[in-house]
Amino acid sequence: MDEIWKILISLAVLLLGIPIGNFLAKITKEELKVGRGWFKLLMFIGIVGGVISLIFQNDSLMFTFFFIAIVSSRSLK
Repeated sequence: MDEIWKILISLAVLLLGIPIGNFLAKITKEELKVGRGWFKLLMFIGIVGGVISLIFQNDSLMFTFFFIAIVSSRSLK
């Protein structure tokens, strides 16, 4: 039961990445034009790192990498 709560809290934090990414994209429009390639690289690293962490069953790293991927992908909109 304890593990279920940890996963639910982690998923809630991941969902918070969507409004955080939207907010950052809204206030940093100039940087997004110049650094678009870097955001794509961050998103790629986040997804690959999340999948690798999933394979090695490291939950904290997996959710961290997926959070980075979500925030950087929302900034690319």
